[in-house]
Amino acid sequence: MKSVLVLIAPPRGEPLDDAIVAAVGDSLKEHGAAPEAPRWLGPRRACEIPFSGLAPPEAEAAAKIVLGDRCFDFAALPALGRRKKLLVADMDSTILEGETLDDLADFAGLKAQVAAITARAMNGEIEYRESLRARVALLKGLGDDALEKTFARAQLNPGAATLVASMRAQGAYTLLVSSGFRFFTGRVRALAGFDADIGNDLEIADGKLTGRVVEPILDKDVKRRTLVETVGRRGLALSETLAVGDGANDVPMIQAAGLGVAFRPKPAVAAAASVVIRHADLTALLYLQGYADEDFAG
Repeated sequence: MKSVLVLIAPPRGEPLDDAIVAAVGDSLKEHGAAPEAPRWLGPRRACEIPFSGLAPPEAEAAAKIVLGDRCFDFAALPALGRRKKLLVADMDSTILEGETLDDLADFAGLKAQVAAITARAMNGEIEYRESLRARVALLKGLGDDALEKTFARAQLNPGAATLVASMRAQGAYTLLVSSGFRFFTGRVRALAGFDADIGNDLEIADGKLTGRVVEPILDKDVKRRTLVETVGRRGLALSETLAVGDGANDVPMIQAAGLGVAFRPKPAVAAAASVVIRHADLTALLYLQGYADEDFAG
């Protein structure tokens, strides 16, 4: 079966060049692969090397010998079926820079305390639903105007809008699935161009947060179930899906998807994912699917 090894450089930092790509191709050959001529997807940014005769994990190990600890991302993938028809994406620290709940807590003077709980939850050290209840409880009495102020500070991660627009231009359905709050997911859906969004709800009374989350809480199991149910509704196969996230509550959907990507992930998430993007921006997910710069939209 033919595979492809995708090499991706970070937006800022050491670029890819012909010498690096050639050295990786030689390493593939030395380890028993039959590499073909490389195809540049983006000048000095991304290149793919088709190959056969070697399993993807072994190909990645051969690339690692050449690339070492240099700030390049790479992944070996099946050559067939690379362009996915469904994108399911986490919001906080994936599509958005930072965590909206942590930023909301800043208006209560509790950002450090809340962020510490968030970090533990995202690395899988504590159960997510309980961590969410505990963090929101700390915000009891905060005025709901802080929600709009928090969103005013929010920024998309580089490449987010291009990722969504490019996949939609090729007919893919795009879904934002977050354990954060729908106040933010609806606005981020519009900002990034997603087709739809789902998230949790904060309880608000008399213009203030009550310190409670509306039950039931959308967690890792709901994220995975949403992926699977959307596949069924749209008549797709799981192999036609791409899921991306950074936290422990994203792992089940990442592992269920045809292409599951851990994006700048917490350590526990990186260990659980087969594809990890640590250095590049979100356009890396387009390169992984075989999109070239001229295919990008938005």
